Amino acid sequence: MGVEAKICGLTRPEDAALAVAHGATRLGVVFAWGPRVVTAARAAEFVAAAGDVPVLAVVAGGSADELLDLAIRTGVRGFQLHGDSDPLVAAELQARGREVWRVATLASLAEVHRAVTAARLGADAVLVEPHHATGSGGRGVPLDPELARAARAALDDVPMVLAGGLRAETVAEAIRLVSPDIVDVSSGVESEPGVKDPRRLVQFLEAVRDARPADRHHA
Repeated sequence: MGVEAKICGLTRPEDAALAVAHGATRLGVVFAWGPRVVTAARAAEFVAAAGDVPVLAVVAGGSADELLDLAIRTGVRGFQLHGDSDPLVAAELQARGREVWRVATLASLAEVHRAVTAARLGADAVLVEPHHATGSGGRGVPLDPELARAARAALDDVPMVLAGGLRAETVAEAIRLVSPDIVDVSSGVESEPGVKDPRRLVQFLEAVRDARPADRHHA
């Protein structure tokens, strides 16, 4: 099976439908911060447009009960937990049948092992992204390949999601170098924050489809 792709930061149902039509295996809607934040009612529109493709809610904080209530109101099938997410909350969401991604934000090689070891607790997958002083996600800044490869090795058999500054022109090389299970993109397929550019979106998904990792570390 090839590398999967998640299109994140959706603000328009037509972008969700286009992503699904061209092979995206997950979509993401943001409740946490920034210009791509949507309402629960709007998120439900993306879930309807996605059909059988899971939509994950990008959140920062919240109890398991609060997040499960959000899932009931919107139809999202999982959560991408940012910030200092609680592994007990993650485990409770898993126990209630929700897909859970936890996030490891990386700034240096010295902290990679600690960060990914913490993030894998209660997680179905770990998303790795570069550290930003003012927050995380959707900033178009690539993760240093050396950090990404170290994270891949440290995660071993835990599915890895690679995020940060990916574009159609760069994603195949990133896949070759890092061998992630999933790649996650937001700003790299946009014409402006939250507005996906159809050409860039399709080109990105085609590049992911055709890419080949050099080595599946946990095959």
